[in-house]
Amino acid sequence: MDAVTEFEGERDRLLAVAYRMLGSRPEAEDAVQEAWLRYQAADRAAIEELPAWLTTVTARICLDVLRSARTRREAYVGPWLPEPLVSRLPGPGGLAGFAGDPADRAARTDEVSFALLVVMERLTPEQRVAFVLHDVFAVPFEEIAQILGTTGAAARQLASRARRAVTAEGAPQHRADRAEQRRVLAAFVVAVEAGDLNGLLAVLAPDAVMIGDGGGVVSAARHPVVGAARVARFVAGIFRKAVKEATTILVEPVLINGDLGLLTEATHPDGRAMRFTMAFAVADGRITGIFDQLNPAKLTAVPTPAPERALPR
Repeated sequence: MDAVTEFEGERDRLLAVAYRMLGSRPEAEDAVQEAWLRYQAADRAAIEELPAWLTTVTARICLDVLRSARTRREAYVGPWLPEPLVSRLPGPGGLAGFAGDPADRAARTDEVSFALLVVMERLTPEQRVAFVLHDVFAVPFEEIAQILGTTGAAARQLASRARRAVTAEGAPQHRADRAEQRRVLAAFVVAVEAGDLNGLLAVLAPDAVMIGDGGGVVSAARHPVVGAARVARFVAGIFRKAVKEATTILVEPVLINGDLGLLTEATHPDGRAMRFTMAFAVADGRITGIFDQLNPAKLTAVPTPAPERALPR
């Protein structure tokens, strides 16, 4: 095969690796493009196993991006959230069509939930690379060690520390299958529409957190909202304000990084449309985290809600 054909056969997998490391689709695409340029310049005859070689190159590029991103994100206005990967639900749409399969989540072995991407922001670049490569893509620690310039034992330790960090106290936990997500999100939607604070408190975990990313462009809380009571009041206030000010509001259940979420668009009398996604972390029958992506720059690949697939109001 020629170089283009060989590389294109690996592109989707490399994009999956890069996105899970970086949390940004454009940055992931840039990393994969850089890997292509390096492959073009390499001695192809000396490459024994192309998938492993490309994974190593892409991971090293992502490691450099992660190291430089820390400085950029320190100057970011408000909380930084990943870019959501949004896809429509199968069938006619709506929560009723989202029956879910208890075995479905286990089958999606290379999926990384939006909640986990958020929590991975706590990791060092080296921990994140080791964690994603080993725990998501089953890359051996000896190969990870070569990428990080360390030993296999040190790479194992980095992944272990990452694992502890993403399950530590205070990190929103997400372990619900899609059927449980549907039940919890249906109760959340009913409570929000009714302005029922007690209903919201019943579906929120006591230590629930809500994080919004407006990027300094769209109004959003500058700090995470923590605790069920505060989150319930904040959510109820947002939707009460939207109903009062918007002429139309469309809320479409969608998949966000493989899990059930909400795609919302509120249109104002002057024609302005505000679109945002709500991703959720769900565990033990309650919402542990709500993640609102409102930054227009991170929603360019997100579709507009379809009226025929939106929830009835």
